[in-house]
Amino acid sequence: MPFRIKVSLWILAALAALVLVGPLLVPVFPLPDLRPARELAWPGSAWVDAGGLQVHVEAVADGAPLQPEQAAAAPLQPERAAAAPLQPEQAAAAQLQPPAAAAAPPDAAFLLLHGFGASTRSWAATLPWLSDGALAVAYDRPGFGLTERPLGRWRTEANPYGPPAQVATAIGVLDALGVERAVLIGHSAGGAIALQTALAHPDRVAGLVLVGAAVYVGGGAPAWVKPLLRTPQLNRIGPLIVRQIGGEQGDAFLRSSWADPTRLDEATVAAYRRPLQVTDWDRALWELVKASAQPDLVPLLPAVRVPVLVVTGLQDAIVPAAQSRDLARDLSGVAGGAALVELDGCGHLPHEECPEAFRRAVEDWLEANELRF
Repeated sequence: MPFRIKVSLWILAALAALVLVGPLLVPVFPLPDLRPARELAWPGSAWVDAGGLQVHVEAVADGAPLQPEQAAAAPLQPERAAAAPLQPEQAAAAQLQPPAAAAAPPDAAFLLLHGFGASTRSWAATLPWLSDGALAVAYDRPGFGLTERPLGRWRTEANPYGPPAQVATAIGVLDALGVERAVLIGHSAGGAIALQTALAHPDRVAGLVLVGAAVYVGGGAPAWVKPLLRTPQLNRIGPLIVRQIGGEQGDAFLRSSWADPTRLDEATVAAYRRPLQVTDWDRALWELVKASAQPDLVPLLPAVRVPVLVVTGLQDAIVPAAQSRDLARDLSGVAGGAALVELDGCGHLPHEECPEAFRRAVEDWLEANELRF
């Protein structure tokens, strides 16, 4: 064998060894100063048991955060004085209880599902007005915020971070609070989960508000990549990859979600960073990446029968406005068609960047569809 061919084979063998063995030798040091989720609770934090998963929620009625024992049986117009915000040391142990047998559950509710990398805090400007005369509940989807982050080895279909489990968690939160039907408000990836929930459980969903919903793209890695994500090599370095969201790349992504990043204040940035102090956030996020999947909802859209509002920021650089227009068009099963609202001067987070315009759009739609209880 000519010497140059031997050299080429040696080089290829060395590269193959580097690819196969190198990741297994990369040191993965634990992140410093991480804390249990309940130590990072903020006023209004509490948890519900949703199918065995401890899910962090913010439940608000008539503009005031609810105490744990109140949320499951909240009257439609509770006294404001009865719902003082929880202090952090109280929230750490707070557990929203299911309704007592003699207590009537709320007849109406809104369930808010945040997007990738966000938390209940994404809805801080929405919860107070949305809860006027109803129960409004934002929760941290599995893999985010202060919700429990289980780790282990699962069959693909049993992974608690996958789309089926995300749907089950949404229903589990409603069950835990004794809510039979709710209007779901989903942002970005949370919008796709809201849609899947409405399709899988039409009896539990009264309406949908889809905000910059990632229905056509952005749901996860293509199917052909999935086997690679489960290799020992990528499983080892995966947490290192997703840690990038905790640095400048994460901050840059957040800035790109706003039409005008100068409106992004430090308090908002801090709210996005806070869950990155939770123990095992990086390992759990990697599990979510492995479990995620590209959405295949388009063929199912005509089956949606509840009223739908599609909201987009015209300057959305993450889910372009054109995709929201397509979504409103493809929801042909909705009586009268899906309503579409385009907000100028808003990016991917109109409920945060343009809260008043977002409020007007949602309230007008709720009134038009007699969904404001």
